[in-house]
Amino acid sequence: MSVFTHVTVGTNNLAKARAFYDATLKEIGLKRVADLDEAGSIWGVDKPSFFVLNPANGGPATIGNGVTVSFEAPNRSAVLAFHTAALANGGVCEGLPGPRNWADNAYAAYARDLDGNKLAVYCFKAE
Repeated sequence: MSVFTHVTVGTNNLAKARAFYDATLKEIGLKRVADLDEAGSIWGVDKPSFFVLNPANGGPATIGNGVTVSFEAPNRSAVLAFHTAALANGGVCEGLPGPRNWADNAYAAYARDLDGNKLAVYCFKAE
């Protein structure tokens, strides 16, 4: 059972965010499932899971210090593909793909999106 219905991050440039997330999230099996006109877009596998929105209050989108949105990858090669796509589409590296010793078989990578939101992608399957 998932403990979240969805996660949302803000953006200051929806067109660029859509292109970034279309290219990056497809590497772990997510696709854009809905556009909310100029308010934002939603990605998921079989249901809405990840939202990128213009802030509802009309103010600028800002990042949360200490906040990371982490996605599950089907395998380690998808972790690398996600990280590679993030960087190729303007993201910034926050941690190269590789093992993480805090959990058995943890393999991850970190990047920031175009608005500075910190993203992680994890696989917990043995190689």
